[in-house]
Amino acid sequence: IVAAAAGAKVAKHGNRGATSKSGSADVLEAAGVNFGLGADLVGECIDCVGVGFMFAPAHHSAMKHVIAARKQIGVRTVFNLLGPLTNPAAAPNQIMGVFDAQWIPVVLEVLRELGSNHVLVVAAEDGLDEISIAADTHVGELKQGEITQYTVGPEDFGITRYADYRSLQIDSAEQSLALLKQALDYSHQAAGDIVALNAGAAIYAAELVPDLAAGVEKARAVLQKGAARAKLEHLVKFTSEQAG
Repeated sequence: IVAAAAGAKVAKHGNRGATSKSGSADVLEAAGVNFGLGADLVGECIDCVGVGFMFAPAHHSAMKHVIAARKQIGVRTVFNLLGPLTNPAAAPNQIMGVFDAQWIPVVLEVLRELGSNHVLVVAAEDGLDEISIAADTHVGELKQGEITQYTVGPEDFGITRYADYRSLQIDSAEQSLALLKQALDYSHQAAGDIVALNAGAAIYAAELVPDLAAGVEKARAVLQKGAARAKLEHLVKFTSEQAG
């Protein structure tokens, strides 16, 4: 949402929470987004709004058969890697999180074979599958066929390192939505910071800025002027109109 507000065209592929209490589909549904759109309408949404959501079971029918099993198992499996790798839009530029840094080189090689252009794959040392505000994060970058790996910390982007990320933990989609809204207007500092870090990476992957630091700065500006909150409202309005 923030990357789209910054000018990127975003095809988000996601699902309900299986190993977490709220997946991207759960929080967007709570926000009022209709994600029951076919491929053509998702494409139209991306063109019109700047971001579209592809609900994984609707685009990969086989995936619906593993949802119950994943919930019962309750731990991360290969499906945590397969989901992001099977984005129906085949986006050449993307950011992807993995739950352990050991998977970064593997995923980068897969994405290189798939013809990706500019990709960041991240894994934080505190276990987050995104850039963390409370720990160093391992980053693998694929750009025009070349792979580099490096480590970043929140201080690299002018953010004071947090002791942990407990203030971001939620127990339901409703709590997740409340936190999302606070992040989008930066009224919750930690939530705003972690969104700025990861949206900044997406903005950089989209090649709207020359480097990761510039991406984070652009994400902050988008959040602070309210453009991201307006983008969410536009997404809700567009998808709701299609339902009608």
